[in-house]
Amino acid sequence: MGVGGAKSRELAAYAWGYVMSKVIAVVACGLSVAACSASIPDFLKSSPPKTALRFESVPTGAEVKVSGQSCRTPCELTLDVAELSATFAHKGYQPETISVRSEKSVFAPPRFVPNPVHADLQPVGASAKRQQRKETPVAAENPPAPVSPETTAPSNMPVNRSYGEVK
Repeated sequence: MGVGGAKSRELAAYAWGYVMSKVIAVVACGLSVAACSASIPDFLKSSPPKTALRFESVPTGAEVKVSGQSCRTPCELTLDVAELSATFAHKGYQPETISVRSEKSVFAPPRFVPNPVHADLQPVGASAKRQQRKETPVAAENPPAPVSPETTAPSNMPVNRSYGEVK
């Protein structure tokens, strides 16, 4: 075998390499498409960002419940940054629920707004007292003052103080 046999083997090796590179490329594309359509395993998923959220109340010592966690004010909980509601409860006071929103920014870490969350709790029955005050007529709350001769006489006329008559 001479020079011609070596050349044909070289062409066959080249063709084999070309075909194999195409097969490998098709297999790689197929695997990547399959990977995109499959769900991401839990260990590769990133957990939502967490940050501290502070709670305050008047009076202090109110129990705050939010996202399955609780504490007594003043306190702080580390929570997933998301939209949530905090409920404040204290014996002898009306419960209050406050909405908290999340702000996420490209340039700053995610945060809660408002932070701290503050509740001014109202005593039980305070709303009934406020409602009663609103319904009470103003005239009953502020009776008219007694009328004196000085207030009824024109300012340029003399007043007889002993009888209340104008001279």
